[in-house]
Amino acid sequence: MLGVFTLLVVVLVWALVAGRLATLSITTAMAVVIVGIVLTAGSHPVIRIELDTKIVERGVELTLAILLFVDATELPRGVLRRERRVLTRLLMIALPLSLLLAWLFGYALFSQREAWLLAVLAIIVVPVDLAPAVAIVRDRRVPARLRDIINVEAGLNDGIAAPLFLFCVAGATAIHTPAVEALEDAVPAILIAIGAGGAIGLVGAATLSWSWRRNWSEPSALRLGVLALPVMAYTLATPLSGNGFVAAFVAGIVLGIRAEGLPPQALQTTEDVGTLLSLCVWFVFGRAVNQVLGAGVRAEVIVYAVLALTAVRIIPVLLALRGTTISRLEAVFLGWMGPRGLASLVFGLLAVIELKGGPSSLTEQVMVVTVLLSVILHGLSAGPIGAAFARRGSPRARRETGRSAAPVTPERAASE
Repeated sequence: MLGVFTLLVVVLVWALVAGRLATLSITTAMAVVIVGIVLTAGSHPVIRIELDTKIVERGVELTLAILLFVDATELPRGVLRRERRVLTRLLMIALPLSLLLAWLFGYALFSQREAWLLAVLAIIVVPVDLAPAVAIVRDRRVPARLRDIINVEAGLNDGIAAPLFLFCVAGATAIHTPAVEALEDAVPAILIAIGAGGAIGLVGAATLSWSWRRNWSEPSALRLGVLALPVMAYTLATPLSGNGFVAAFVAGIVLGIRAEGLPPQALQTTEDVGTLLSLCVWFVFGRAVNQVLGAGVRAEVIVYAVLALTAVRIIPVLLALRGTTISRLEAVFLGWMGPRGLASLVFGLLAVIELKGGPSSLTEQVMVVTVLLSVILHGLSAGPIGAAFARRGSPRARRETGRSAAPVTPERAASE
């Protein structure tokens, strides 16, 4: 009970000072990670957390399920249409190139050169999540077009990476003929997830829209009904041997397309729950930081993390955006502004639970060092980047900064 009380105190304190922290360029991710490190440190910590338990596994899966659901439902259709070419290049060219580059760097740096393990590491360090640098999305000194693009990309790429993650973990844990076993494990799980998520999304969209149009519901009940959908998708897919967070992502896509006339506040409760669960995951990350730093970090892991945050992201983005209306300087900004956050944490924690021995230790080190560096570097660079755009002051930038940026989804709001 002491642990639960302490966590609630942390949430209350965060609610009291979140705005003040934002003005000091201290993201909530930074603050909660620090609290997690302090409260889980030592041989007799205030809160004891074992990372390789079913409770942690289900908790982080459900967190990602809710966040992916909100990402999928909140994708601004106008930005998708307006920036279709740029977003297609980022997701269909830059993302695969980043995964390939991360795999090659892993092959060059690590003595454990199992192809599937290196693929798992690549998927952990590549997905973009704005939690460590959410201030950028709200900073009107940065052109609105760039804020829109990075926000939408962050909302889509972890959903794309999720099925790949399942496939590669299945390959890494297979005993014989990994490719065949990986297909046998991952493909049915993904198909079941698509079916379960699609069914929940369709039924939820139809019934909630019908009830709202006929004034059978009310706002508070509607918000709870929407929150039930990602949890239903997760809990339906999991017992059927499907993947819960893929099912929730599909349910969100279907709801976003098929729901008619639902008010904007319908997602508010789901967003708030996602924010709270995000804080819990960042707190658990503090425990992982203690565990990794206490055991010592290999030099090649630090090099790999630095490459993951720089070359792995920036080079593919520059290549993918050549020939578009995005300038070279803007492409460099989009390349740098690829923070690693909750998606990397969840994929990493799940991989640590599934893998055993050396692979598990290496995976945990890569996850911790990459995300920790991202929280520090991207969080601290958000303010100076905004100031640089303000000094630049081009007519184009001044025109665009007045436009509204795309909505910020829960995992990114969790770090304001």
